[in-house]
Amino acid sequence: MGFPEHFLWGGATAANQIEGAYLTDGKGLSTADVVTSGSRSVPRELTYTVQEGKQYPSHEAIDFYHRYKEDIALFAEMGFKCFRLSINWARIYPRGDEEIPNEAGLAFYEHVFDECLKYGIEPVVTISHYETPLHLALEYGGWSNRKLIEFYERYCATLFKRYHNKVKYWMTFNEINVICFHPWYAGGIGDLRAKDGQEEYQAAHHQFIASAKVVQLARSINPQMQIGMMIAYSPVYAETCNPVEVQMAAEAMQRRHFYLDVQCRGQYPSFKLKEFERKGISIRMEPGDEQILKDGTVDFIGFSYYASTVVTTRQNAEASGGNMIRGGVKNPYLKASEWGWQMDPVGLRLILNSLYDRYQLPLFVVENGLGATDTIEADGSIQDDYRIEYIKEHIGEMKKAIEIDGVEVIGYTSWGCIDLVSVGTGEMEKRYGFIHVDKDNNGNGTLTRTRKKSFEWYKQVISSNGEVL
Repeated sequence: MGFPEHFLWGGATAANQIEGAYLTDGKGLSTADVVTSGSRSVPRELTYTVQEGKQYPSHEAIDFYHRYKEDIALFAEMGFKCFRLSINWARIYPRGDEEIPNEAGLAFYEHVFDECLKYGIEPVVTISHYETPLHLALEYGGWSNRKLIEFYERYCATLFKRYHNKVKYWMTFNEINVICFHPWYAGGIGDLRAKDGQEEYQAAHHQFIASAKVVQLARSINPQMQIGMMIAYSPVYAETCNPVEVQMAAEAMQRRHFYLDVQCRGQYPSFKLKEFERKGISIRMEPGDEQILKDGTVDFIGFSYYASTVVTTRQNAEASGGNMIRGGVKNPYLKASEWGWQMDPVGLRLILNSLYDRYQLPLFVVENGLGATDTIEADGSIQDDYRIEYIKEHIGEMKKAIEIDGVEVIGYTSWGCIDLVSVGTGEMEKRYGFIHVDKDNNGNGTLTRTRKKSFEWYKQVISSNGEVL
């Protein structure tokens, strides 16, 4: 009973949200480097170039590039068994289409992995996490262009050959389903919001093929490496037992399952093909694509979970809020975060069961956490009991899924284990971390790291393997 003996407890980050050093040691511009900061009320702006006078939070972020040893030591103090991070493609191939990689970028990540391994921390690596080399976006049209499959394969081959004895767990694309509503982040195409779906789904197809190809590539280099997919996943509830609303909820879940079906089952589901037919969307495939998808299914499913969604037939119903999460109405049975996200711990147990029943693959909760405004007390402490409560309740439901339901869960990495830039708003003050970073929304601060109350709490959770919550 309880969590497996070698359960992977840890935390999760993304390169563009923590590293900074955006042009250091030969790094090129990425799609994240031309998106400005924003707030709850002011949306982020995509400028396509770096414009003087505008603030770009990825340029410095929290300067993990120069402070990784300090940060990893803090993760080790908490007892991390793993650390989920991403590699910035433009740090390895500055333009994305070169044949020779940037050695300084490769050396940086090697140092990071070695620092993790020194403490017994398993690196869990996302290969593409909301940052495509800007050159590929502007000159090729991003992932809408099939040429990116070739460039991505070269990039992955470089990573696998260099790090195959240091990194066991990889995920090909972060939240792959986000490409159809935030196409610039996820695919370097269009704008910050999707349009008609044709370009976005074509780009998704190219990512499916790229992912399937590199799954096979990884197995040929080191069969011990585990290659997973990653999706933003949450339950969708009908507001009432009205069958129309129940059907609406079922269709919303189908939109999530489409990406999972392709990457876990190796084929396009019939419901999506019929949708394409109705909407006049035509996916350009090359001979052999269907076989590539079949041969390149993933080893595990990684997913992010923050909140659930409710659909309704009511007109003018009050929206649930949120920024990266779209649609839905308020759930009267749930509390909401400051940013309007409906907090639903039981929803995590529900989706763990849903995913495992449908795909029978190991599951990895690679993002879960609470974005909140923290207050520094007079004594310098941060009493973030609200964060502890949120994560405690979610871990409790995950434990039930393992103990009671028999779901195979291999790990849990809390999102933003150290304060970082919010991708949805570009803010620093939407904080997720167990470690406070002294920096505000305007880029001011010393970047000093400070342990919050949740730091010691999570340390206990890990040391007890989830028994002490």
